[in-house]
Amino acid sequence: MHKSSWKSRRHGRRSQWQNPGFRQRGSNERCNTGAEQSAQDASRDDEQVPSTSSSTAGSSVPELPGYYFDPEKNRYFRLLPGHNNCNPLTKESIQQKEVEHRRLQLLEEDDKQKKKITRMGSNASSLLQKSKLGFLNVSSYCRLAHELRVSCMQRKKVQIHSSDPSALASDRFNLILADTNSERLFTVNDVKVGGSKYGIISLQGLKTPTFRVQMHENLYFTNRKVNSVCWASLNHPDSHILLCLMGIAETPGCATLLPASLFVNSHPAEERPGMLCSFRIPGAWSCAWSLNIQANNCFSTGLSRCVLVTNVVTEHRLSFGTGSDVLAQRFAVMTPLLFNGCRSGEIFAIDMRCGNQGKNWKATRLFHNSAVTSVQLLQEEQCLMASDMAGTIKLWDLRTTKCIRQYKGHVNDYALLPLHVHEEEGIVVAVGQDCYTRIWSLHDSHLLRTIPSPHPTSRTNIPSVAFSSRLGGVRGAPGLLMAVQQDLYCYSYS
Repeated sequence: MHKSSWKSRRHGRRSQWQNPGFRQRGSNERCNTGAEQSAQDASRDDEQVPSTSSSTAGSSVPELPGYYFDPEKNRYFRLLPGHNNCNPLTKESIQQKEVEHRRLQLLEEDDKQKKKITRMGSNASSLLQKSKLGFLNVSSYCRLAHELRVSCMQRKKVQIHSSDPSALASDRFNLILADTNSERLFTVNDVKVGGSKYGIISLQGLKTPTFRVQMHENLYFTNRKVNSVCWASLNHPDSHILLCLMGIAETPGCATLLPASLFVNSHPAEERPGMLCSFRIPGAWSCAWSLNIQANNCFSTGLSRCVLVTNVVTEHRLSFGTGSDVLAQRFAVMTPLLFNGCRSGEIFAIDMRCGNQGKNWKATRLFHNSAVTSVQLLQEEQCLMASDMAGTIKLWDLRTTKCIRQYKGHVNDYALLPLHVHEEEGIVVAVGQDCYTRIWSLHDSHLLRTIPSPHPTSRTNIPSVAFSSRLGGVRGAPGLLMAVQQDLYCYSYS
């Protein structure tokens, strides 16, 4: 009986294989069960497991714990631990590969000579037609025209001429800061042996099509970290640079005022080098220079749980206890107010007329959900813009202390990243920890453009940018300067 049943089963399988429809269905079933078979064989094969799909975009096959699906090779690979391996396949390396692939794609699209459209139906011809028909007033037309030109900016590499070209080729840019007229660029470079080197680049030669700039002869070196920088107007506008240096070992931190003329060997006879002074201020996170007449010749430093306001001429100091680290500062010009952003997420203003006596020196209080990294005042000083370590950028109305607009897309987890606001062009610029530079419309928070970094992304190679409506001086054109690693790029209006 057993023998006859075996023959019947054999005969049944033979008839099924002779049926072509069953053969096709059987092959499909084997393909569909490939993932299950690979999961069962995972314990036997530690190196690679064949299958059909995984966690790629648009894929329907689920992930296998401990395995990664490569869409190019159409198979699973085992994720190895990140140690004791010569070339391990880790989740971090896979994510980095995907990020780099996306950056190269966006960089290729960004380099194409095609007109990009920031808004639906917003191009040069439609804007001009709407303006002629009276649908757009002058201010709206200029704002939308600026947005359109921002979307069409092309990347050009800037040639930096220096008396020591080898130093420029080896030192990485840490930050750049343009002066008020965008004629000079203060630069801080990280030195391989440790410490920082800073100097000034003249932007007067930044013109199409050459894009050449000159690094001034005198460069200064410090073995301490530069925490914060701002231009200071002591003798005349932007006559000095205020540096906050971190202390090391037995050397305490300090705030140093450097005359900008020190970086130039040849300066006019009537222009003598200004005052160079240093103030012992330990652990300053931020700094700001006052242009208000009621706080003349004063600068502020944000410390751990304290704000220190110092008069450069008299060396008189005012101290304000804050209860949290002060990471960002900005003086108002029309009113004697100092705005501060704290690690706790609080933004408050100090009324300089009250001094540090009593409890009424906090004039305005706003709150973010994360540490505030940058504060910027708009020209009328009725609105304040702030960014934090959660990637949130908010525009606050100081009269009602309410958030009136939020700019989405910024990426930040823990870094002290600056925020740039330019009302003349109506844009907001910020660089995220993902190394992407994003430009928003100040008017309605619309994301106008996302610019990838020209170099591979890294948390230690975040680009530093400076935007100006007149790069190189009064006759200059609007554009964006980007410093990353050893290179300087210019995105200018076409």
